[in-house]
Amino acid sequence: MIKKQDDKIKSIEENGALNRTPEAVEDELFREGDFFDPHDLMQVKYEMVRKVEKDNWKVARAAKTFGYSRPFFYDVQKALKKDGLPGLIPCKRGPKAPHKLTENVIQFVLKQKNEKNITRATVLAKLVNEQFGFTIHPRSIEKVLEKRRKKKQSKNDGNQ
Repeated sequence: MIKKQDDKIKSIEENGALNRTPEAVEDELFREGDFFDPHDLMQVKYEMVRKVEKDNWKVARAAKTFGYSRPFFYDVQKALKKDGLPGLIPCKRGPKAPHKLTENVIQFVLKQKNEKNITRATVLAKLVNEQFGFTIHPRSIEKVLEKRRKKKQSKNDGNQ
């Protein structure tokens, strides 16, 4: 039984839905039986909102019982109303793409790399700062160049 539970927790974590504080869930349904799992963030979120909307719990009580704040409760409630169950899936935080590396900046980097034979991302980042007036992490440049290289390589592999 422990192996099954470990596999389930591992799967939940791999899918980005692991509740990092399962011990904070005090609801008795999550403490008895096998169906309710305090490690399953989506289930915890859903039950927290359900307690308020169907069992008429106060928001403060539900949030505390499930180990969260009132603002977090309202965010979850809003996401559930807007998107249904998929709204409970945790999203990646922060920028989803390299927002500073516009096509214009990438073309500048490629030109500098090719014309001046510059291979170090730290040097390219410095040139971007001088040209465009903002800082960019060298690793961001490396990632974009690597992505372009792979794309070009797969394109060439497809043409052969």
